Amino acid sequence: MNLLLDSFWRAVAYCLHPRVIALSVLPLVLMVAAAMGLGYFFWDNALDAVREVLSSWGLTATLMGWLDSAGLSGLKSAIAPLIVVFLVTPVIVVVSLMAVALLMSPSILSLVAERRFASLEKKHGGSVIGGLFASLWATLAALLATLVSIPLWFVPPLVLVLPPLIWGWLTYRVMSYDMLAEHASADERRTLLREHRLPLLGIGVLTGYLGAAPSLLWASGVLFVAMAPMLVPVAIWIYTLVFAFSALWFAHYLLAALEMLRAQPAPSDIAPASLPGAIDSGAADARSL
Repeated sequence: MNLLLDSFWRAVAYCLHPRVIALSVLPLVLMVAAAMGLGYFFWDNALDAVREVLSSWGLTATLMGWLDSAGLSGLKSAIAPLIVVFLVTPVIVVVSLMAVALLMSPSILSLVAERRFASLEKKHGGSVIGGLFASLWATLAALLATLVSIPLWFVPPLVLVLPPLIWGWLTYRVMSYDMLAEHASADERRTLLREHRLPLLGIGVLTGYLGAAPSLLWASGVLFVAMAPMLVPVAIWIYTLVFAFSALWFAHYLLAALEMLRAQPAPSDIAPASLPGAIDSGAADARSL
């Protein structure tokens, strides 16, 4: 428990580090750059394609006629741009977050290792390919568990428990591998995951609940469309900051646990120390005979 709380407060403090703050803002920078680039090269063609599709639908023609009769003819010109924005925005958001996730975990691990565990030996028990395979396997297992558990979501208490538990498990599996791949050997990684399974799962679940906070802002963006341009960037920034906090918590916990594991005496170190006692005991037994 002490290790869990200590790593938690250290993760909170590291969220104020300039490198972490810069990484949390990076998705917004990537989104703006991607939006400007796509708009410069493809905006007009995308608008023409959407207008052509809309003109081929009878329902759309009826809607346009209703807008004209209601005196909202100016709104017709805004429909196509809105559709393009709504279609492109999710793609830009997902790609930006994926890029940041690939950049953020190594950078955060490097930050924690340099500032706190500079003397910790790197045994390179994992690899990039191994990490990708582990992430893919864990993601498929989490998706399968999510699909199987969907009928249980209609039971009110379970909808608040099952999804965070599933995605918390996914976070724990992926983050644990990434944070130990460089410093721990394969045997050390398996030992740590076995001995610290419950605390690591708890970290994954708690950060999963924190990750649900941006969903409230997404919902608000749907309810209050006028505020969506402001709420969406804020939601993305919060999501990225939660991801950074999660990586920091796992990094502090696992590297500290690895350091403690290596500080424990090996069985080969304990045996010689107990040998003199065994000889003395044997000599005493011989004298008593």
